[in-house]
Amino acid sequence: MPVWAAAGLWGLLAGAALLIGAALGFAVRVPRGLVAAVMAFGAGVLISALAFELMDEAYRQAGFAPVLIGFSVGALAYTGATMALARRGAHHRKRSGDHQPSEKDQPGSGTAIAVGALLDGIPESIAIGLSMVGGHGVSMAAVAAIFLSNLPEGLSSSAGMKRAGRSGRFVFGMWTAIALASGVASLVGYTVFRGFPPEVMAGTTAVAAGGILAMLASTMMPEAYEEGGGMVGLVTAAGFLAAFFLSMLDRR
Repeated sequence: MPVWAAAGLWGLLAGAALLIGAALGFAVRVPRGLVAAVMAFGAGVLISALAFELMDEAYRQAGFAPVLIGFSVGALAYTGATMALARRGAHHRKRSGDHQPSEKDQPGSGTAIAVGALLDGIPESIAIGLSMVGGHGVSMAAVAAIFLSNLPEGLSSSAGMKRAGRSGRFVFGMWTAIALASGVASLVGYTVFRGFPPEVMAGTTAVAAGGILAMLASTMMPEAYEEGGGMVGLVTAAGFLAAFFLSMLDRR
């Protein structure tokens, strides 16, 4: 299989976890505490992945300056975009309770939620494609981390959408589109950036890392803590350790 096709498929696989989570969120009433625990574990996994798979690799490629600039740009861009979307009704897009507005309560909020969900997934998917540029194959730690974080995201967000009165057609149509976009973003991450200098690839990887960390701090971690309480700290630490060991095994 061509490497570019494999990059797209790995991104699609990671994005497919959103659909699996959405199906669970619609089909069964999952206890909020369990959702919080899974989300906390996914957050810990992603923190580990962005530290040891993304930032570390970017620094090895090009040094400190591109990483500093890229990470700052990613965090600022994500924060600015998510603040703009929050004013349009997407602030609680990952919440499983009664926080999400219905279309009747806030017209246009459905579109804002869809755009916000797309914004959450693109940096992660690009990072998967970038991990394959060196010719060493995909970073299994990064794929596993993104898959594990997408699962509770799809579950929690879809449960919240269902409570807000959004149809299954809207929810599954949105996550299907985002899963496909994840595959395309991963493919782009590999095909477009492989011809650029190391500084550009490192900066782009750092942009993805900055966006992911900003996403974790503003969406996943608040939801996990509010629904799960103080114990989510231990679960987050467990997720971090699990991804750390996977990352170390991936380097052997």
